[in-house]
Amino acid sequence: MSEQGSCGSGCGCSGDGGGGGGLSRRTVLKAAGATLGAAAFAHAVAPLTEWAADLSMDEFLQKHYRELTPDQLTQVLERIENDTREQYGREVNVRALPPQEGVSFGYALNLSICVGCRRCAEACHEENNHDRDSHQSYIRVFELSKGSIDFAKGDPSYDHPVPQDDKYYMPVQCQQCDNPPCVSVCPVEATWKEPDGIVVVDYNWCIGCRYCEAACPYHARRFNWKAPEIPAEDINPDQGYLSNRVRQAGVMEKCTFCLHRTRDGRMPACLEACPTGARVFGNMLDPDSEIRWVLANKRVFVLKEELGTRPRFFYFFDE
Repeated sequence: MSEQGSCGSGCGCSGDGGGGGGLSRRTVLKAAGATLGAAAFAHAVAPLTEWAADLSMDEFLQKHYRELTPDQLTQVLERIENDTREQYGREVNVRALPPQEGVSFGYALNLSICVGCRRCAEACHEENNHDRDSHQSYIRVFELSKGSIDFAKGDPSYDHPVPQDDKYYMPVQCQQCDNPPCVSVCPVEATWKEPDGIVVVDYNWCIGCRYCEAACPYHARRFNWKAPEIPAEDINPDQGYLSNRVRQAGVMEKCTFCLHRTRDGRMPACLEACPTGARVFGNMLDPDSEIRWVLANKRVFVLKEELGTRPRFFYFFDE
């Protein structure tokens, strides 16, 4: 957290969402509004009054995740589990796994063998408890003409058999940038970069202004326009506070490299679903990891390198 406090506005607030003399989340919103300008901020968060009606007072006034004590965090996790059981009829286990020391995650994708089947996107949809009707996913797969590496010119909505002979396929998701523009624009510090390289969102602190969505050059952020509709039997019960728990309406969300899995020694769901083995994930600090081998032995590139975002998501072709 910066010395300015959790709102990032220079108001000197503690970010405390409860009592004890700290400032409430409402005060933080007001302070952020003063920073952004009344008209711009009012337009950005106008839907908040409607979405806030679905939140309990405890949820609305909750402290920022990084300021919760262990006891407070335990209570928050239990509340989320209880709310999910009441709203969706599903028993879930919500954890808050911390980053591991000596771990710095990286992801690489072999474009030579990706066939554009979108099974990665389907796995993301199911793993991360997305609204079923929207078919939402944190991954978009672009079909590009061979010889081009500009995903902005690709087609993410192709509906013909794949792979096509004159095309190749580029899945795009959060790049977990080391210099993430989405983080710097958040007026309430609801999003930040963790020590293991994952950019996360505190959904209970997010005010839904969507500034991060506009700032991301990879179009990797998603906005929850409504409360997700998921049949109880479809809900993934293995959940993380900062990853795939069922998100409320009116908040931003994004890929977290399935941190509820990867911080537990497993692989991301999208990697496990890939039928061709195009995806490589691991600890970049481990010299014996597969990701380190790829970075050392393949000609890798990142998207929009000229922007200086320093992605941790790499692409390469077999030579």
